[in-house]
Amino acid sequence: MIIIGEKLNGAIPLIKAAIADRDEDLIRQRAAAQDQAGAHYLDCAPSTATELEYDAMVWMIRLIQETTQKPICIDSPNARLLARILEEGHVTRPGMVNSVNEEGDKCETIFPIIAGTDWNVVGLTCDKGGIPADPEKKIDIAKRIIDKADRYGVKLENLHIDPCVMALATMPSAMEDFIRCIRGIHEYAPGVKVTGAISNISFEMPARKYVNANCMAYAIQAGLDSAIMDPCNVDMMSTIYACEALCMIDKGGRKYNRAYRAGKIGVKK
Repeated sequence: MIIIGEKLNGAIPLIKAAIADRDEDLIRQRAAAQDQAGAHYLDCAPSTATELEYDAMVWMIRLIQETTQKPICIDSPNARLLARILEEGHVTRPGMVNSVNEEGDKCETIFPIIAGTDWNVVGLTCDKGGIPADPEKKIDIAKRIIDKADRYGVKLENLHIDPCVMALATMPSAMEDFIRCIRGIHEYAPGVKVTGAISNISFEMPARKYVNANCMAYAIQAGLDSAIMDPCNVDMMSTIYACEALCMIDKGGRKYNRAYRAGKIGVKK
């Protein structure tokens, strides 16, 4: 499972304040904690007003790169901003771009820049009509994104399709639909990865951690490859390690046992 650490996002009140106050220590602490917890990428999402986003992202990128060697996931709904960050070379090693979709020319803006490189990219299953409720429509959008990536020369193994997990509170079939999307995308393009913001499913539900953990378990069994999540959440990381062992992704539970001995799951010895 590829973990994209979500704790450097301006939508989080503490991070929003840190960005506004240019609190370098907090950003560094969050980056280091996620690195040590096992994140493979660190999401960098200022989520500020449009006129402030560029400066905030450049500032955050600098701090993250000074703190850790983990690759950065530059995250914004503004494809032009992401393209500028890429073209100006602020990120010193290939990471991930989050995100493109079929609304406007986002794919056409980002794909030519990362074609033939080691950059990964997230593709959201939405278009000018928004996020469809029907999983088959999401799969159709995913196919269009995959086909464009292939035409532009983006490595398909570096493409992560996010089927936009829906909230169980408003859509009772949310888990079943997510599973259908995971399997449908893999059926069309086995080399493409499927990702998701798992915590979306528990929005407006009580005791959200139980819903999130079980969603992760079902998704891993269905073939989920990566997730945007909090790597410092021991319960969720424990679920991932256990499910990968049970599904024979981690044959013999070697990673599970190493994680336990390292104190990353369960109770430290």
